[in-house]
Amino acid sequence: MIKNDLFLRALKGETVDRPPVWMMRQAGRYLPEFMEIKHKYDFFTRCQTPELASEITVQPIRRFGMDAAILFSDILVIPQAMNIEVEMKPNFGPYLPNPIRSQKDLDSVIIPDIQDSLGYVMDAIKATKEKLNDEIPLIGFAGSPWTILCYCVQGQGSKNFDKAKELCFTNPIVAHTLLQKITDTTIAYLKAKVEAGVNAVQVFDSWGGMLSPTDYQEFSWQYMQQIIDALKDDAPVIAFGKGCWFALSDMAKSGASALGVDWTCSARNARYLSGGQITLQGNFDPSRLFSTPSEIKKMVTQMINEFGKDRYIVNLGHGILPNIPVENAKAFVDAVKEYKAQ
Repeated sequence: MIKNDLFLRALKGETVDRPPVWMMRQAGRYLPEFMEIKHKYDFFTRCQTPELASEITVQPIRRFGMDAAILFSDILVIPQAMNIEVEMKPNFGPYLPNPIRSQKDLDSVIIPDIQDSLGYVMDAIKATKEKLNDEIPLIGFAGSPWTILCYCVQGQGSKNFDKAKELCFTNPIVAHTLLQKITDTTIAYLKAKVEAGVNAVQVFDSWGGMLSPTDYQEFSWQYMQQIIDALKDDAPVIAFGKGCWFALSDMAKSGASALGVDWTCSARNARYLSGGQITLQGNFDPSRLFSTPSEIKKMVTQMINEFGKDRYIVNLGHGILPNIPVENAKAFVDAVKEYKAQ
């Protein structure tokens, strides 16, 4: 049994004394102890070495005592496993030298054997569970099929993912075939993570907000729904679509246990659009962690009051930024732990 099960109780919609707190990308670059590891090992070595991944996962828990840990990994391990080359270039980000832009490109993309190609992730989960010793739950994650497609087709990060959208609108058969391959791989991957010991999973649709509401249904949401349908009986699923407030109503009916909300959608609107009966997670602007610790504490308290303490998980509206002062991250977590219902 998990000793601190506040996060899991919030996912079930149970009444709690205070909401749970964790931060997207909490295992990462804002921590000096992470930077020490980063200087010694390149990005994918950190992901693929279970001892390193598990150590990075628990670093923020040791320091701040969040209510959940999220496994250190990357959404792009999926395309790597699917026979698509992915590099992580310093000061540039992800780079895919052979983007998928035609049927011929698509022919080389496989649906892999998960244990064979991503077994190191399962080993990292087992190592992390040992370190956590059932103190708090562990979250596993994957990128949404649309978000993964964006990188596979664009070949790198982008402000508008114009090449990805161009493929969808000029060659939808290739786009949908790729999306389905990514979906099938992601379902197998997340199921393996649950079997390895994660207590919940989150699907990150980081680039969902690039699409119009109609295109979102066609190229993103229907594939997210497949993942939720496949996983919801195995573990709680959190669906997070950045910039996807317009889809909150559909997301709320999906069978997901919780919905992530970014900072552009107010608590009131998020509750209204999602029907008021589902757990919400978010939505502090990550840049607001540059405010003073006392300001952060005030804003976090106000945010909890606006969402309400029940059916709510305190988080950022996207990942924590690398240059956030450590004491400001601490203020964010402490404000939640010190929260008293008004």
